[in-house]
Amino acid sequence: MDCIFCKIIKREIPSKDVYEDDFVKAFYDINPKAPVHVLIVPKKHINPAQGFTQDEVEIIGNLFLAAQKIAEKEGVFQSGFRLITNSGPDSGQEIEHLHFHLLGGKPLGGLVGN
Repeated sequence: MDCIFCKIIKREIPSKDVYEDDFVKAFYDINPKAPVHVLIVPKKHINPAQGFTQDEVEIIGNLFLAAQKIAEKEGVFQSGFRLITNSGPDSGQEIEHLHFHLLGGKPLGGLVGN
């Protein structure tokens, strides 16, 4: 598999890590769109465009728990943050591995757009 996130998880590609547990690895985005821009990635390769299975519910739940911990650590839990995930080509998905973008650190404006 030639998935960049799988390579980061296996430490074949370096990343500036923010958080890690048994289910999740989180690291700073190399092209940030906000002062805080963290990618939260399940360690298991899951392609959201292919759908989820019941076996993956625990993993997906842990992504949300990790997001809360990361938002607290990054100082954006109280002021607010945005979680974004994309699925399929029309959404702008670039890497076919489920992941959240946690953005914060400034007012983010409208839901969609520039």
